[in-house]
Amino acid sequence: MLDEIDSRLLAELQKDATLTSEVLGTRLGLSASQAGRRRQRLEAEGYITGYGARVSPDRLGLSVQAFISVQMASQEPAAARALASLVATRPEIISAWTLTGEADYLMRVWCADLPGLNRLIHQVLLPHPSVARVQSQIVMDQFKPDAPLPT
Repeated sequence: MLDEIDSRLLAELQKDATLTSEVLGTRLGLSASQAGRRRQRLEAEGYITGYGARVSPDRLGLSVQAFISVQMASQEPAAARALASLVATRPEIISAWTLTGEADYLMRVWCADLPGLNRLIHQVLLPHPSVARVQSQIVMDQFKPDAPLPT
């Protein structure tokens, strides 16, 4: 169970994962060693699963973000594994979810341009034997950036 200090520590690290134990301690009213031990415990208990940097898509030449929903041709486990294997090999697909409802999967993708998105859909996803239907929605603007999880 998380206490209030653990929740605040997680909130601080989600805002800036590069914070030192000293800075965390100051913000939380703890010593640097207490803050460091709490961080280590939260890592060991699986609350913190990793650290990463947010990278600018524009600087990488990625100008098209889209969500692609996929309906499967078959609900067989082998078909799901085959699609999961394909998704794992495609760097454009930055996240994917299984869903309830009409679509079986939802994928978030970043492509350099519209022809790149078109190639991903028409040359990679649609020809896959596990896929029956693909629908894409192009992001016009992301007015709220990916946010930290509520703690």
